[in-house]
Amino acid sequence: MKVIFLKDVKGRGKKGEIKNVADGYANNFLLKNNLAIEANQATISALEGQKRKEDKQVEQVYEDAKDLKEKLEQLTVEFNAKSGERGRLFGSISTKQVAEQLHKATGIKIDKRKMELDDAIRALGYTEIPVKLHQDVTATLKVHVKEEI
Repeated sequence: MKVIFLKDVKGRGKKGEIKNVADGYANNFLLKNNLAIEANQATISALEGQKRKEDKQVEQVYEDAKDLKEKLEQLTVEFNAKSGERGRLFGSISTKQVAEQLHKATGIKIDKRKMELDDAIRALGYTEIPVKLHQDVTATLKVHVKEEI
């Protein structure tokens, strides 16, 4: 019997695959547990339509990430901080503070976990932070830390 898998079934198939399986296995396990549906012309065309819709959504997310990348690379997030000798800060500036300042200044909301900063900013000057917006899109955000007077 031909079935379309609705969920991943270990050793048998992945979600969205169309496969031939034994009639008993299909009726007694897959169909009964809503892991698959019988493949006929209507269900196959519905599956293809759903795949096209998902592809469009993935493409839209990718385009949105590219647009956001262009915006971010033109911005500079500025901080005023107290510092000591040789431009060392009293304390540090974390990705959480960068995300909050970016949201406050521009309205762009980015999750702090998407910022790939190894260690907090501890010195005056410019720092570039890579921001992973999509698996294929990484933007560079400039952060400028000035001395507070």
